[in-house]
Amino acid sequence: MSNHPLTQKMKEKLEQVSVATLATALFKRGLRNQTIQDVRPLSPKGKNMVGPAFTLRFIPAREDRNQLAELSNPDHPQRVAIETCPLGHVLVIDSRKSALAASAGDILITRLMMRGGAGVVTDGGLRDAMNISELDIPAYHNRPSSPTSLVTNEAIAINEPIGCGDAPVFPGDIVVGDDDSVIVIPAHLAEEVADEAVEMTAYEDFVIEQVQNGATIIGLYPATKGENIDKFAKWRKANNR
Repeated sequence: MSNHPLTQKMKEKLEQVSVATLATALFKRGLRNQTIQDVRPLSPKGKNMVGPAFTLRFIPAREDRNQLAELSNPDHPQRVAIETCPLGHVLVIDSRKSALAASAGDILITRLMMRGGAGVVTDGGLRDAMNISELDIPAYHNRPSSPTSLVTNEAIAINEPIGCGDAPVFPGDIVVGDDDSVIVIPAHLAEEVADEAVEMTAYEDFVIEQVQNGATIIGLYPATKGENIDKFAKWRKANNR
């Protein structure tokens, strides 16, 4: 099982902030490439996916090694990943950014859900996407894909560092997905980033309210005028934020 710092308190904080806000908090720390590119939710869940990363990596399929019979092998890494992903973890799949063959289908993702997985993310595609979208597990991919993974990919390794949609993912990193996209927070930064994102979200909520009431963004976003900082302090107190 991967080492990770995710406490219940941190999880609750990360459930109430957006991927966009987390991306800004990471950018402040010099990290520019933690958002997984070109993945989207199969269906909006209305709440964030949060969990430590458990990874699966595919390589290009070599034809003699990837016939349908391979799926009968009890040690097939794709199957083993589904059966060993720890409770509350997000299965993150490096599918070589290719949806030419599916990373998994509805039976495997249903099994992941029943075992208590927190979600699944692939930079490739999922088959039976219409069924997976109705499951009670967050799922993100590039686009629906019908052919079995064996057509172009070979599942080769479990729970080692991978790239997913150009983002580096290390086992135990904290993965957060909202109804827009997915971001990977390095494990050692997760607590401070969660705290900062909650602070940023409070200010952003204040800003939206001000803008809806006709305020200009100049001096408000970002806060460069003292009067806005004072106004925010009062808003925060009044709104118990």
